[in-house]
Amino acid sequence: MRNDALTEEECDRYAKDGYLLIKEMLSREEVELLGKAAREDRILDQHSYAKADGEGGTVRLSLWNHPTDTIYGMVARSNALVSCAEQILEGEVYHYHSKMIMKDPLVGGAWAWHQDYGYWYQNGVLFPLLTSAWIAVDRATRENGCLQVIRGSHHLGRIDHVLKGEQAGADQGRVDQILTRLELVHVEMEPGDILFFHANLLHRSDQNKSDKPRWSMICCYNAARNDPYMESHHPRYTPLVKVPDSAILQAGLKRFQETEEEAAAWLQPEADHSVASLERRD
Repeated sequence: MRNDALTEEECDRYAKDGYLLIKEMLSREEVELLGKAAREDRILDQHSYAKADGEGGTVRLSLWNHPTDTIYGMVARSNALVSCAEQILEGEVYHYHSKMIMKDPLVGGAWAWHQDYGYWYQNGVLFPLLTSAWIAVDRATRENGCLQVIRGSHHLGRIDHVLKGEQAGADQGRVDQILTRLELVHVEMEPGDILFFHANLLHRSDQNKSDKPRWSMICCYNAARNDPYMESHHPRYTPLVKVPDSAILQAGLKRFQETEEEAAAWLQPEADHSVASLERRD
C-alpha cells in the first residue's frame, strides 16, 4: 500500500479535474487477496443484488454502510486510503458506505451518466464534500467497461437526476451539451490502482461485453463537518477508526461469521430511498 501523503500538485489536479488516479496504491499481493476474498465470499454473494441498466443489461453489486474487521473493512479504514480522503476533503472524514461492483464477463451491465451527489443530496447531505475511492480489483479496459469521467464536470454543480431503468441518471440532454465543452476520459486501470473522484463528477461505464471480469470496490467518504441533517439509509457522522496499512494482509481470507451488527451493515435495494425518490423517465 502506498502510504505517502498526496503532493500539492496531486491535490491541485484533483481540485481542477475532479479526480485523481494513483497507480499501484494497493500492492499486487493486497489486491490479489482482496479479489480472492471477494470471489470466494459466500456472504458477499448472498447480499448481492442486480440493477437493470436501461440498456438490456444488469449490474450486480453488494453495498454496506459500516466497515467491519474483514479485508473490505481493513481497506476502507486503512491509514493510506483514509489519509488521502482527509487531504482531499481538508479535514476529518467518516465512512459513508462501500460497495463491490461485479461486472462479470459478457453479462455485466452499464452505469448511466450520473453524479453521486445527484442522489446523496436526497439524504440530507448539504454540501458535496464527499469523495469516492474506486479500487480496481481486476484490470479495467474499454473492452470490459472501465469507468468514464467528464474532466472538470464537478464544477458544474449538482445536475437533476431521474430514474433510467433501476438506476438514477443525469439529464441526458444536458450531458450531451456538456460533452461538447468538456473532455470525456476513459479511465483504464490496472489491479491495485485507485481513482479518487469528487461527488459531483459525472461518470458512467459501458456494459462488459468482453470475456474478462471487471470487479471493483468503491469506498465513499463524507467530511465529518458535512454531517447530514436527517437520518437516511446511509449513516450520519460515525467516527472512523483508522488501521495500519498492514492490517489488509493480516485480515487475509477471514470470512464473515456474521454477527447481528455485521448483518445489519448490508444495504438492500428496497432501502435505497435516495434513488426511489427520483422521478422516472424511461
